[in-house]
Amino acid sequence: MNLWKKMNRKEDPRVYENKDGHLVRSLKVKDILALGVGTIVSASIFTLPGEVAAMHTGPAVAISFILAAIAAGLVAFAYAEMAAAMPFAGSAYSWINVIFGEFWGWVAGWALLAEYFIALAFVGSGLSANLRALIAPAGLKLPASLSNAFGTDGGVVDLISILSIAIVGILISIGVSKVARVENALVVLKVFAILLFVVVGATAINKVNFVPFIPKYHPTPNGAFGGWQGIYAGVAMIFLSYIGFDSVAANSAEAINPQKTMPRGIIGSLIVAVVLFVSVSLVLVGVVPYTKFAGNAEPVGLALRYAGHPAVAVVVQTIAVLGMFTALIGMGMAGSRLIYSFGRDGMLPKWLGKIDKSHRPNNAVFTITTIAIIIGAIFPFSALSQLISAGTLIAFMFVSLAIFPLRKREGVDIEDPSFKMPLYPVLPLLAFLASLTVFLGLDKQAKLYAGIWFILGVLIYLFYGVRHSNLNDK
Repeated sequence: MNLWKKMNRKEDPRVYENKDGHLVRSLKVKDILALGVGTIVSASIFTLPGEVAAMHTGPAVAISFILAAIAAGLVAFAYAEMAAAMPFAGSAYSWINVIFGEFWGWVAGWALLAEYFIALAFVGSGLSANLRALIAPAGLKLPASLSNAFGTDGGVVDLISILSIAIVGILISIGVSKVARVENALVVLKVFAILLFVVVGATAINKVNFVPFIPKYHPTPNGAFGGWQGIYAGVAMIFLSYIGFDSVAANSAEAINPQKTMPRGIIGSLIVAVVLFVSVSLVLVGVVPYTKFAGNAEPVGLALRYAGHPAVAVVVQTIAVLGMFTALIGMGMAGSRLIYSFGRDGMLPKWLGKIDKSHRPNNAVFTITTIAIIIGAIFPFSALSQLISAGTLIAFMFVSLAIFPLRKREGVDIEDPSFKMPLYPVLPLLAFLASLTVFLGLDKQAKLYAGIWFILGVLIYLFYGVRHSNLNDK
């Protein structure tokens, strides 16, 4: 068989059904919702709105959040249909493998893997920074060597980041049902903190801060500011806030009745997230003039202190630190299931696709935890944050286009799902175009890193994956 034919050979969906049938189905709708909200409403809700307002949008940051949510929402419908029709571990990787072929599935999965590695390290570092800021007034301070990534501000290793990612890895290895209980409790606590900020902050809104709502456009060293150009730049920066529903879909092989559970969990978590993001961003710029958020890593705390509520600021920031564990759990679970899928199919060493006596893919859990710890502890990755969006958007484009051939196979060799993407074929096309538009809005560095990661993935496929693929045995 020549290389092109190997690249386009498709996996039989029944094979994935059999292989993933060993995983324990224990996740209910509330668990999927908690995973989605916990991952989407992560560190970004406490940091991004102020930063985007200061750099690109001014008071119109809420518009950027809404536009990003519309783009993500279109793709969420595609994800919901895919997850209902093919509730396999690995989400986009497994789906594209079945629909378009092995190489294209690998490309989509490899793009997502960048998201999970970097997102785990990104949130671990954010948790570390917020926790250190919280305990500093009490006189508790780690030396610079244990506070920052290697080579950054005298840092050798970020100790808190290491510990937080390791704790989450241990939790996930114990079992999904136990992790779900921790996740559910933390998500409720985090949503309470966000609502507390919105209610308290709303009493201190100054309408003058909203004028002009869309400042006049002018270029800056950071890119566009003001006008619709600034709002578009804000969308590209904000989009990483909404990527969490992919991590929900990655756990569909462990969902009870995925036909109903997955669509409700994916779309429901996105709706909750949009309401919370827009509410927080409106209150933030209403309480504090947006210019004061420049270079500030904790705008929610700043706004509460500005409004004369320092005690509430401490409460909200404490819960925010705890709440960041929900994003680590969601990304850790999804990333480990993706690595398990690669091992399951022989695209990476097959021991990664093994499950233990309790039917848990703990080899994959150990691998993603170790790599995320190395990235988070050693490498300064502020410049890589948009790579999270870049990798995810590539997978989003694949999934949106895959709806077209999926429809032809539903009820034939793929289960006919109870949920289907509405307004077919218009919405799948719009979902693809929306993802492409946001991708084009990313900065040049993000596109460069995405290109390098893609080339590395192609080399791994050509020199390892294509030779060890399970499809070679057929």
